[in-house]
Amino acid sequence: MRYLSRISVLASVTVMVLASAAGASEGYVTNYEEIVKAADWSNMKTVVVELDEHSYSHDGLHFKVGQSYRLRLRNVGEQKHYFTAPEFFRSIATRKVQSDKDGEIKAPYFTALEMMANGGTLDLYFVPVRTGRYPVRCTIDDHERQGMHDTITIAD
Repeated sequence: MRYLSRISVLASVTVMVLASAAGASEGYVTNYEEIVKAADWSNMKTVVVELDEHSYSHDGLHFKVGQSYRLRLRNVGEQKHYFTAPEFFRSIATRKVQSDKDGEIKAPYFTALEMMANGGTLDLYFVPVRTGRYPVRCTIDDHERQGMHDTITIAD
């Protein structure tokens, strides 16, 4: 009987983990591994965005479906800032996020990236997959209201 009870608990935990994993990836690009593997990283384009009080250095970001990119996010401000763009992150195949000091994170799904004050830098390596216009904003306090927002466009 104890054996069956353990199996029931294990089965329940497995179902919960699988259900939460499925929910976490909902709407994201599911074949990101094959897209990232097939991408031509030797012809990657780099786009640099500086984050300051309270703005992004670009007036609109533009990317092309199928082109590999490194999006370098550099905080030149005295406060930490976010690059929050969940709809954009659902429309790309992510290879990795790399810190200029601390290493890299290989994860397929993100909703926001945070840059530390005074020079914090993150590089997002990705391939755009779905066309569209996506909002990006800093979700810290009133930064968005003060002008820290923009639009990302992915086109064919």
